Amino acid sequence: MRTTTKQKIAFSVLFLSTLMVILPVVFVLGTIIKNGWQGISWEFLTSMPRDGMRQGGIYPAIVGTVYLVSLSIVFSLPIGVMAAIYLNEYARDNLLTRLIRLAIVNLAGVSSVVYGLFGLALFVTFMKFGVSILSGALTLAIMNLPVIITASRESLANVPYQFREVSLSLGLSRWQTIRHSVLPFAIPGILTGAILSLARAAGETAPILFTVAAFYLPKLPASIFDQAMALPYHLYIISTQIPNIAVKTRYATAMVLVGISFTMNIFAVIIRSRLRKKKKW
Repeated sequence: MRTTTKQKIAFSVLFLSTLMVILPVVFVLGTIIKNGWQGISWEFLTSMPRDGMRQGGIYPAIVGTVYLVSLSIVFSLPIGVMAAIYLNEYARDNLLTRLIRLAIVNLAGVSSVVYGLFGLALFVTFMKFGVSILSGALTLAIMNLPVIITASRESLANVPYQFREVSLSLGLSRWQTIRHSVLPFAIPGILTGAILSLARAAGETAPILFTVAAFYLPKLPASIFDQAMALPYHLYIISTQIPNIAVKTRYATAMVLVGISFTMNIFAVIIRSRLRKKKKW
């Protein structure tokens, strides 16, 4: 068999594999948009729910989702980046650090319902934060930590070691080297991992089910110790627990949730491309 024939076969297999990934996503998005665009309106996005969530809008759920993901990144991003810096720049390569890295990778694959039960036991019951935005945000932060640590550590590791050698040879301390010669070039990957973890947190149902989500709350939370509605849980409720609700309302809610996650991903791509243009080596 000629080399060109092998290449054509390989390209065809890769193309078909790509289609197998893309087509289901396109089908899902197409179904959501087709059934949900008629339910999208300014009133739907900015009004309170009424009549047991059969009427009105999803404004409290949108606000609750924004509160949760924003507060979760405030907790998880600094801790995750500092942990990544320590593991990549300071920690010695021994059995303990290898076990820690393996544990972090494994934690990234743990089911979200496990994090929800952990948040319920630690933040709601033990620390007595109650079912609140704070408990939900802390639970989401812990769930996001493995993703942020892994993305940050890989971004730091991709910075050429020569940058560190030159900086240290000029008399800078290790922290000054990390701050001025490593972090600026690792920031695109760190921010991308952070925003992608936000998109995941925005779509999770199980962790907030145990720690923060309210079934029906036609008002905005007054503090971080209040319950809140959230789009994933709201979508689950109106799809399974509320009878005689319009189909377009369900799909419109799903469309808003997908739109938020999609916007976060686009934002991550834009930030990464712009920062990489500024920092080249």
